Amino acid sequence: MKNVESTPDTDMLIRRSLQRLSVVFQHVKMTSSYNFSTSAPDDVILETIDTKGVITLNRPKVLNSLNLSMIRKIHPQLTAWENEPLTTMVIIKGAGDKAFCAGGDIRAVTEAGKVGDRLSQDFFKEEYMLNNKIGTYEIPYVALIDGITMGGGVGLSVHGMFRVATERTLFAMPETAIGLFPDVGGGYFLPRLGGKLGVYLALSGFRLKGRDVLKAGVATHFVQSDKLADLEKSLLAMENARAHDIGEVLYKYQSMSTDIPDTDFVLEPHIEEIDRLFNGDTVEEIVHNLKMEGSEWAKKQLDTLSKMSPTSMKITLRQILEAETMTLQDVLVMEYRLSQHCVEDHDFYEGVRALLVDKDQSPKWNPATLEKVTPQKVDWYFSPLPEERELKL
Repeated sequence: MKNVESTPDTDMLIRRSLQRLSVVFQHVKMTSSYNFSTSAPDDVILETIDTKGVITLNRPKVLNSLNLSMIRKIHPQLTAWENEPLTTMVIIKGAGDKAFCAGGDIRAVTEAGKVGDRLSQDFFKEEYMLNNKIGTYEIPYVALIDGITMGGGVGLSVHGMFRVATERTLFAMPETAIGLFPDVGGGYFLPRLGGKLGVYLALSGFRLKGRDVLKAGVATHFVQSDKLADLEKSLLAMENARAHDIGEVLYKYQSMSTDIPDTDFVLEPHIEEIDRLFNGDTVEEIVHNLKMEGSEWAKKQLDTLSKMSPTSMKITLRQILEAETMTLQDVLVMEYRLSQHCVEDHDFYEGVRALLVDKDQSPKWNPATLEKVTPQKVDWYFSPLPEERELKL
């Protein structure tokens, strides 16, 4: 993407955007000396209240970022509740008022990958197994996605039956900015948002806020944050918590959430452009479409894409296009292969360095241009792992 036009104003906007992302990403990391077996006893709180299970992600100082310790507590508890005939509902929420879950321990994974620690395999594998459990859960699952919800936090919520956004919800899948791809089943839900919205969100990392998370189809309901405590009480008080009845309670609280203005979908003015310009079989085709369009909006998208990892964008587009007709299980198997090849390659480490470690916001991608990311390189990312390392669901 050498020929993307750049101006001081657009460069400044992109730098600011990357800096905002780095503020989020820097919380999503291990905070000590990378003892990969670290497990805090209260990093997630699991409660059984009457016939309901309640999960509280309890790392508010790091925006409730998801680590392997939490995954290994949540997954078996979900299984136990599912096997308990009396359990009628599971609620998952985040501690504090800033985040549901800002993502996974990205920096810990890259630090582990550098030294060959198993965390770089185990984290992704066990996280995706948890995502699959949520996506196939037989009990109504209610995620209260209040605050920042990115990456791993999306995986903990979007595959469940109910996702409740608030005015504080900030949703994004910004992985192409750090040399990764929208994982945790992103390949499954993004192409199912309709049109090319999922492709656009995945390649650009565009952030959705508040009611727009509902309007995009990521959330199922919107409830203003000052009503969440009462909503939870109402859910826990339900005697007959069937899916239909839970939906009625959520809709009741949504209908009462009128203090937050209901405006048009933020991307509504550009939906036609998104569906037309991001409709391509290759990233090069999408870039060409944007260049030919020539509008100010199209130029902004080119500036944004020019900052992303070319390799990440290519594997992301293929991921989403192939996943349109795949089951969640097949998508997660594919994504696990992608994750392990990211750990074996360059850009994931470089993206984390640029945004989290040195924080210079200037990643040096390799290859540096779309043209140099060969079809063979992309094929390698999707290639099977040794049988003993494949994800089995």
